[in-house]
This record gives sequence, C-alpha cells and structure tokens, in this order.
Amino acid sequence: MNHIHLEKKGLRGLAIAESFRQGDKTSRLAGVVMRRDLIIDGFVLGQCAIAGDDATEAILKMYSKLERDDISFILISGLIISMYNIVDIKKLWNETKMPIIGVTYEESQGIEEAIKRHFPTSYESKIEKYYKLGTRTQVSLSTGHKLYLRIEGCSAQEAEKLLDLFTLQGSIPEPLRVAQLLARTTMSL
Repeated sequence: MNHIHLEKKGLRGLAIAESFRQGDKTSRLAGVVMRRDLIIDGFVLGQCAIAGDDATEAILKMYSKLERDDISFILISGLIISMYNIVDIKKLWNETKMPIIGVTYEESQGIEEAIKRHFPTSYESKIEKYYKLGTRTQVSLSTGHKLYLRIEGCSAQEAEKLLDLFTLQGSIPEPLRVAQLLARTTMSL
C-alpha cells in the first residue's frame, strides 16, 4: 500500500470519466491531470468498447500516453463503465503502483441480474470480474455528501481526505467533474 502525500502542494492526480450515446459502439474516455491547488495540468483522451472488456487496458494506455512521473493517484468515475465494461482496479494498481479510487455517488444493490439480462450467453466472466471489485466503502465529505468507493493502494481514510481536498461543493470531486465535462464535450466532435 502506498501513502498519498496529501501535504504536498504539487500533488497531482489523473481523473477519468466516460461518455457515450445510445447506439454507439465505443465510449469516449477523458482524463484530466489536476493539481492539489485545482490547476488543470494536462488532458488525455481514449476510448473503450460499449459492453466490452477493454476498459482497464484503455485506462492503462491513457496513463502511458501522458508520459508523466508526477501523477500520484488515479480517480475513476465508476468502475463499471460503458454498459458493463468492468475496470480491473487490482490490475491498474499492479501496473501503475499508485492508489486507484473508483468513485460512485449512490448506493446500489448489485448488478448481477442486469448483467445476466444483457449477456445471456456470456455473463459468467462479467459477473466474476464484478465480484473481484469487492465491496464499496462509504465515506462522507465535508460538503455533507456521501461517496461510495472501491480503493486499491491506499486506505479509506486517505481516500476520504484526498477527495475532500478536491471537492469544492456537492459530491463530485473537481478532477472528475472536469473529466466528465470533457468526455461529454468530445461527443460533439
């Protein structure tokens, strides 16, 4: 487990979010590098297949494209993206050796039945990947909002403090908010 050096003024993270339209074959991924002082320090774009199994590799490719050694953590807006393209948080941690935090905003009861409906002949591998994600940890931000996290490479307390630093208002940390805006904007290109 790594420690996130929250005291560092130059602390930087990569935040990744996605966007797609009904009927698309691929989803747009947008990455934003943001410093602790909320200055944007870089962008990266990628894509993954709708209902595919390539989200983890797409994120690794985006990280690699940045060619930076000053990124200290990765935030991802959900680990089940693009119609059940499941991100392997442990693989991301093993390959990058930095804390990975999957952020969601609502409680849920699980998605096994939805996976079975969407993939009636091939759901077993998707459900196995889903179970590998483990349970989510609830944290409370100083804004009064709750987040539900899957974390690899740091403690829940560190993740909570980190997300507090990066959340100005509401429940969405600024790097993820900007990444979501960028992903949506690229849809019109």
